[in-house]
Amino acid sequence: MTIRTFNARTMAEALALVKQELGKHAVVLHTRTLKRGGVLGLGAKTLIEVTAADGRELARQRQREAKQSPRAEALRKAAAAEVRERANVTAPTPVDQQNAGDLIRRTYQAARTQFDTPPAEEPRDAFSATAAPTVATLAPLPTLQQDAQMAEELKAVKQLVEQVVQSQKKTEVFAQAPPEDTLPDPLVEHYTALIQQEIACELANELIRNLAPADTQDVQQTLRDEVAKLLPTDPDAGELKATDDGRPRTIALVGPTGVGKTTTVAKLAATFKLKQNKKVGLITADTYRIAAVEQLRTYAGIIGLPLEVVANPEELAAAIERFAEMDVILIDTAGRSQRNADRLDELAQLIEAAQPHETHLVLSSTVSQRVLLEIVDKFAQIKTDRLIFTKLDEAVTCGVLLNVAQRVNKPLSYITTGQEVPHQIEPCCSGRLAEMVLGREVLA
Repeated sequence: MTIRTFNARTMAEALALVKQELGKHAVVLHTRTLKRGGVLGLGAKTLIEVTAADGRELARQRQREAKQSPRAEALRKAAAAEVRERANVTAPTPVDQQNAGDLIRRTYQAARTQFDTPPAEEPRDAFSATAAPTVATLAPLPTLQQDAQMAEELKAVKQLVEQVVQSQKKTEVFAQAPPEDTLPDPLVEHYTALIQQEIACELANELIRNLAPADTQDVQQTLRDEVAKLLPTDPDAGELKATDDGRPRTIALVGPTGVGKTTTVAKLAATFKLKQNKKVGLITADTYRIAAVEQLRTYAGIIGLPLEVVANPEELAAAIERFAEMDVILIDTAGRSQRNADRLDELAQLIEAAQPHETHLVLSSTVSQRVLLEIVDKFAQIKTDRLIFTKLDEAVTCGVLLNVAQRVNKPLSYITTGQEVPHQIEPCCSGRLAEMVLGREVLA
């Protein structure tokens, strides 16, 4: 595998060299800032050093290393030993199965004979010849005892399984049943519609309880209003108000990989530039993906905005200083897995250096509620204060927006409904979100 090191005056120049030499599949392995030249440290020039490799070659190398690792070899040997061991075990033949069945039948018949045969007049001598045949028939007593014990164990297991099944059925019925036994038909229909939109059962119950006293003729409008009340939104989204500290309004977007942060940054930049005629500065800290930098660079060129590429908190702070005359600064960050604590720490340090006025956590509406709540929990150390939901056009239902909004004490700022820049992004409006959550508005 070819690993190359590139030196340049700025991160942007270094990444351009990486792409020129290694192509679009390049992967940045390491970056650092160093000084060269000068005498005794005086007059030295600051350079950016980037170590990179071809992503395809790196993947192939890791696959080869995985195959050659001692652990992989041990697993292969263990699997081979297990195969050999299984091959030496003789499977039961049909004759064996038949013999086992005959044994069960004989012991069962013996037990039936013992309990079904009416008592006969017998000599007082319990060991007389008359009693002998019965004793001889019940000879395999140990087997009967084992069978009885096994039957008791199976009975206990069966009872336990039935209890679990009944418990699950009761839970499902309670979770999906309306809060009132006697609801008007329109309310029952609306309750079912809420569940179909994957709205949490407790929220559906709450909504129906609030609707019960209402006039069923206006139930659709009332339900929309009740859902809207449960969707907190950012009243300042889409408007650039003056900051208290006199700095340009600084907006950072963070989140896991693949949720569309870079595209959302470009949409916000185009909105502020084209629709509000604001001076916008773009900063990207996503130096792990060359394609992401180039994507944002392309957007910046089309819209006519300056772009700074940074690799660490110091460079980020310096870039913000250079954009001091802007109206708004948008910061794009690298996607971070919510389960990678080290990467989240790096991201927290970047955000701390930027001191943004708004930190938006970007979430994909196509992800399950459980994963979304895990992401929100793990990103809490970054002190996000707003939520952006993307890819609503790809979501089967939008009920997850309501569920997450109620579990997380953060307002919803923006939603995106497609990939087009600068379109398909809008500030959150509770009424419109309620229509989406209820499934009354289909997004193409």
